[in-house]
Amino acid sequence: MRRILGFGRTGITGSKSDIWLLGVCYQVAQDDDNANSSCSDPTESEGFAAFVDDFASRILITYRKGFLPIGDLKYTTDVNWGCMIRSSQMLVAQAFLIHRLGRSWRKSLHKPLDQSYIEILHLFGDSEDSPYSIHNLLQAGKAYGLAPGSWVGPYAMCRTWEILLRSKRDGTEYGELSNLMAIHVVSGDEDGERGGAPVLCVDDISQNIFEFSRGQADWTPILLLVPLVLGLDKINPRYLPLLSATFAFPQSLGLLGGRRGASTYIVGVQDEKAFYLDPHEVQQVLNIKLDNVDIDTSSYHCNVVRHMPLDSVDPSLAIGFYCRDKSKSLSSSIRCGLFQ
Repeated sequence: MRRILGFGRTGITGSKSDIWLLGVCYQVAQDDDNANSSCSDPTESEGFAAFVDDFASRILITYRKGFLPIGDLKYTTDVNWGCMIRSSQMLVAQAFLIHRLGRSWRKSLHKPLDQSYIEILHLFGDSEDSPYSIHNLLQAGKAYGLAPGSWVGPYAMCRTWEILLRSKRDGTEYGELSNLMAIHVVSGDEDGERGGAPVLCVDDISQNIFEFSRGQADWTPILLLVPLVLGLDKINPRYLPLLSATFAFPQSLGLLGGRRGASTYIVGVQDEKAFYLDPHEVQQVLNIKLDNVDIDTSSYHCNVVRHMPLDSVDPSLAIGFYCRDKSKSLSSSIRCGLFQ
């Protein structure tokens, strides 16, 4: 089943432009002269079907209810305050999908499910036993204002992930580091919420990787997070083409953004539209056990393709990149106009 939802009156059906989804291009225009083409509706094209399959394979992480109590007020749900945390979990989960399974991975319709896929979902479960749970993120981000019941911005979220991922590295034997990745927050100011041009320094990243590998490697895969403030009340129009272009990078992990106070995970673009996964649906907690490869994981995926105007995204956002290879990864990121 395919469903297309958008905030504006103009839906995806009217555009034959290419769709970029996390570094992959989908051509949805059909050749009207092709005898095998029954209609020119882009949503009936093979390219669009492949796009939906890719979109539906991305991990969706939403509000949950029924988890173990958090904080002094004993929160058992993150409804109305956890959307930035959930959006960031989706971005990092995408990094782990590429890291462990590759960008071409698609969710199987058949069971048993891939063991590595189950392990990735377990990382983001809703208990302290899951390394990147909302419980552990709140604990790691105290210094940046993360607290149950409170909303935070993209910069604080990026710094929280930096703390949490590095703490997991410190408790891991070197031989097991291949399951993890280094992390680097690219920011022009220690107080990144105020904006400023981010500074991407290769030497800093190299030092970060050296420390991550405990001096054993010149390069390891790394997650780059780039918090940005691209305007005051709305994104400065001159940044929109550059922002859209980042989705064509093969290292793209999309961005944390959305409307003010309502974060989403934006994964793709077409023309002036941004496609996103929405964390605001409330679902019951699901306990992902590492040995259960037959579990129903449908609540971690979405077949509903939602979009919003790219220029409606709040100017305070964060872009993510997964860089597996040094020579190919950093050069394209440095060329991005948002870093200048």
